[in-house]
Amino acid sequence: MQQAVALTSQAASVRGVAVTCSARGTKQTARPRVCRVRATAAPEAEAETGTFAADFTKEIVEEEKKYILQTYARPDIVFTHGEGARMYDAFGKEYLDFAAGIAVNALGHGDQRWLEAVTEQAAVLSHVSNLFHTVPQVKLAKRLVESSFADRVFYANTGTEANEAAIKFARKYAKVKAGLDPYNADTALDCATDIVSFTGSFHGRTMGSLALTYKDQYRTPFQPVMPGNVMVPYMDLEAASAVIKKGRTAAVFVEPIQGEGGINPASKLFLMGLRKLCDEADALLVFDEVQVGLGRTGKLWGHQHHGVEPDMMTLAKPLAGGLPIGAVLLKEHVAAVMAPGDHGSTFAGNPLVCHAACAVFDIINTPEFLAGVERKGELLRSGLREALAGNPHVKEVRGLGLICGIQLDRMAGPLVTAARDRGVIVITAGKGDIVRLVPPLIVSEEEIATCCKVLGEVAKEVLA
Repeated sequence: MQQAVALTSQAASVRGVAVTCSARGTKQTARPRVCRVRATAAPEAEAETGTFAADFTKEIVEEEKKYILQTYARPDIVFTHGEGARMYDAFGKEYLDFAAGIAVNALGHGDQRWLEAVTEQAAVLSHVSNLFHTVPQVKLAKRLVESSFADRVFYANTGTEANEAAIKFARKYAKVKAGLDPYNADTALDCATDIVSFTGSFHGRTMGSLALTYKDQYRTPFQPVMPGNVMVPYMDLEAASAVIKKGRTAAVFVEPIQGEGGINPASKLFLMGLRKLCDEADALLVFDEVQVGLGRTGKLWGHQHHGVEPDMMTLAKPLAGGLPIGAVLLKEHVAAVMAPGDHGSTFAGNPLVCHAACAVFDIINTPEFLAGVERKGELLRSGLREALAGNPHVKEVRGLGLICGIQLDRMAGPLVTAARDRGVIVITAGKGDIVRLVPPLIVSEEEIATCCKVLGEVAKEVLA
């Protein structure tokens, strides 16, 4: 919002254009004012405004390439502000945001309740480290524990950090379970150490979580990654049974619904089978809900669709509504093996992000909100199936709640680009052959209908 105001103010002072601000929403859903540039006279002033936006965009893109490590392939678009499920670029062009910062912005952009929580906490206490107690950290942990299978919470800053923590917890648990002194280096490998994961998985990009992640292009440049990972086909219980063994397997990591892997929901039978295998092997079952946790599927936690409980669960993306946070939820038998100094983080669980996360949690964790996500998810999938019907290159539309994938028989990049040009932001998944839709959970039915209409039209153009 500040960037948008700065842009429009600069445009006004340099180009002689006016700034208009509007506020939308009811008292309950009011959002911050959105400022846009409009010309005071057409077409000359409008042309000047466009020229300024073009120059501004060019400058930002060029400086990004000059000063920032080039690990992202980005289009030449500079977003300046957002409102609800919509974003606006430097030209004032409006986009429907069906990516939500990769499933992060659960409440959309500029939610007034989230903004009030952030500013309220920022004004009094934002960070003290984990050397001291703070109120928001405890309040959020209580919410997470009382709404889940868990007894304890560990805070991190990201999803990959949460998974790294869970790997460490599982390794130490295996040592203690085997009756070993976990601090004795001579017996460090005399117990179960293997971590099992599955094809199609994405658990992060740090060296431990990367070892659990499927794509070779992510792993190969950085080999050797963490040793001790065993990867087997997703949804293949027979293959899992062959590698999950007592005395060898410390933990099994699985996404109840694979996001990056292609919006692949696990079956109840598969998750129940993994639970049984882990129990027989004294191994821990870990659910990675970094993308699908906290309401994305229409239930508070994705695994609730199947009635199978893990020993640990990792969370991150939507939890603080756009601020960086991660968490591991764990049962007491796992928590009991950890001691002060075993793991930590300077920034994790600071008062600012935890207070924001409490606000996000309280908004999402209501029967009405979750039912709305489920209803809108069904509308999205049925609308996409109708809009894409008859296109021979569309193989399937799948998902749960507001995480949806369109399986193509070719690369999805051209469709994603064409949709963006038409003002709808979607992203890819899988091998690049899947269109991924993860809109803000507050997206409206009208916005869903517009998205389906645009994707149907561009699919006819680029998937001919």
